[in-house]
Amino acid sequence: MNTYRTHGTCSQVINFEVENNIIKSVEFVGGSGNTQGVARLVEGMDIHDAISRLKGIRCGMRPTSCPDQLATALEEYINNN
Repeated sequence: MNTYRTHGTCSQVINFEVENNIIKSVEFVGGSGNTQGVARLVEGMDIHDAISRLKGIRCGMRPTSCPDQLATALEEYINNN
């Protein structure tokens, strides 16, 4: 299990598992029900596809969002593995 501390969002942490570039599970700690939806939608998705779909999504006037933070977490995972 990988853990990423978010920045600038309601959720504080994202826990996720990746196997052979496929996202196996995602859990947002904190945040709204929308994060549960995002988590379920990306499970089974290729990590690169998820990044390209989620990167740059904003939440209101914030420069980031929970989906954007997940993309950042996945990019960090790729860079470290």
